[in-house]
Amino acid sequence: MRAVLLLLSLSAFALERPGVEFKIFQFPANQIPRIDGKADDWSIVPESYVVGSKELKETVNGLKSPPDPKDLDVRVKVGWVKGMNRLYFLYEASDNYWDFNRPDLHNDIFELVVDGDLSGGPFIKQMHPYAGLDKNEAHYRFHGVHAQNYHIFTPAKGKDWTMVWGCQPWIKDLPYANAAYDYNFKPGEAGRLTLEFWITPFDYAPYEGPAGAIESKLIENRQIGMSWAILDYDDETASKYNGFWNISHKTTMYGNASDLVAFRLMPIEANLRSPIDANWSFQVVDMSRRLVSFRDESVGDVTSWRWDFGDGQTSTGRHPMHQYDKPGEYIVILDVTGPRGSSRRAKVWDVVIQ
Repeated sequence: MRAVLLLLSLSAFALERPGVEFKIFQFPANQIPRIDGKADDWSIVPESYVVGSKELKETVNGLKSPPDPKDLDVRVKVGWVKGMNRLYFLYEASDNYWDFNRPDLHNDIFELVVDGDLSGGPFIKQMHPYAGLDKNEAHYRFHGVHAQNYHIFTPAKGKDWTMVWGCQPWIKDLPYANAAYDYNFKPGEAGRLTLEFWITPFDYAPYEGPAGAIESKLIENRQIGMSWAILDYDDETASKYNGFWNISHKTTMYGNASDLVAFRLMPIEANLRSPIDANWSFQVVDMSRRLVSFRDESVGDVTSWRWDFGDGQTSTGRHPMHQYDKPGEYIVILDVTGPRGSSRRAKVWDVVIQ
């Protein structure tokens, strides 16, 4: 365990902009955003979660930072839902020239990089640490496998919503991602765009497909590594973007997960959660002895617990262990109380003992 903690701390320390940590808003399970390109579902997210243009730095062409809001103005909110390995994004941007008329990579882009387990290090074939590896082999074995890069077209016209810069394009489609836009401008015009999307981060995303993939497990209060850049084109005939505006303040964020920024998966805001809400989980420790471990997962200010194990036995411990005398399908009930009320959570036949 100490080795794991040390590895995590070293990875976090290697992130760019030490001392800077952005927040990922936790949506209640009954308020998950619809992916429809509208921002109304995000009105519950406080302004303290917004990552705006003031955090952007242009690191390629030497432009003055942050961008002039008359030319480019960006607001990003990131969210998650406890129990789901998805990251939700609301990208709102105003641009004086939207460039999206071509079918190739020449397009205004929101480039997103995610490292869900803080594994760090390079993750594109051009940066493979073993320089002698064949580039094709590096692509299929390495590119985007432990951290992922999305070149999201803003907006997409006649093409997929994003290019996954890696060996696993399957991660951009359902059931691993989804996106929607709202805008009313034409190529070359000024205007405001709203992009709403979600993605699934992966600790391991192989070329072969999702059967062997490992999703990043999103856990409350845990850090992940993430960064984004706005590739701003202002000329359809130009061979290169005008600016590479990014929040890590380091260009190589596009291919090295150690150059990302810390984001924390936050708990639900106090005003959105019940003052007290009972919940619990269990694990069968030894089926031959019918021994079950119960764990309280209630939220709020809880001062007392009462368990009914469904066999006539009870407990007032917070995390009790219980041994059943005989096989059965049991209804287990947890009642919790505190200064602000009481709550009950019953589970019918979850606990089945042989």
